[in-house]
Amino acid sequence: EGEEASKAASKAAGGALKVLVAGATGSTGRLVVKELHEQGFDVVAGVRSTGKAAETGVDTLSNSLATIDVTNSPEDIASAIPAGVDAIICATGFVPGNPFKMGSAAHAVDNIGTQNLVKAAKLAGVKRFVLVSSILTNGRAIGQEKSPGFVITNAFGGVLDEKLEAEQVLRASGLDYTIVRPGGLKDEITDKVILAQEDTLFSGEVARANVAAVCVEALKSGASVSNKVVELVEYGTCINDSCPGAEGNPGSDDRSTW
Repeated sequence: EGEEASKAASKAAGGALKVLVAGATGSTGRLVVKELHEQGFDVVAGVRSTGKAAETGVDTLSNSLATIDVTNSPEDIASAIPAGVDAIICATGFVPGNPFKMGSAAHAVDNIGTQNLVKAAKLAGVKRFVLVSSILTNGRAIGQEKSPGFVITNAFGGVLDEKLEAEQVLRASGLDYTIVRPGGLKDEITDKVILAQEDTLFSGEVARANVAAVCVEALKSGASVSNKVVELVEYGTCINDSCPGAEGNPGSDDRSTW
């Protein structure tokens, strides 16, 4: 356990790791691409539309583009993954729209879509997989089913239940994985990052840029984050006593401590 993560970390230290970002034109995905680019990785931006890649500037921040639609079959996705990809960061997610179709959209993208990408990674020989998920995905099992955070978030197409199924498939896949579970996503960084263990943060928010940074650090951290779940929020964003994993933790913006 952790051998592939250690290999990836070693290669990342030399800046040669080839990383595919699925959902690269999304609000979080494009920041993952930017973070990887700034740290000298070989970045493959996985996009559904090359036009959107140009629109968002992702095309200029990546070394190459790959047409990746997670609603396609694992075989089709695998054939679109370029040779030599060492790791995948999955930052896909359905965009809430028609309230009558949110359930099917969340199922197609956040559940089956992620499962398709996991299966495609195995078919393509990719060993390392970082998944952006969400705090409270396991809320039903940890007594948080009626908490405001779970109720409000899951109202969007049952998305937390869908993400949990995808997480479970990744855990059982045999891939070397890290699951990154952020709190509510926002645009501006307002405080230091609190990293916590699985199922210990029940509220809170975090800037997308910090999520992107944690995803990239996960690739560089080797066995310490191999086959693990890490949750994150920013200091001061938790409601009352809803973050036992943050107790006594002032957070840090020093990445060497993450």
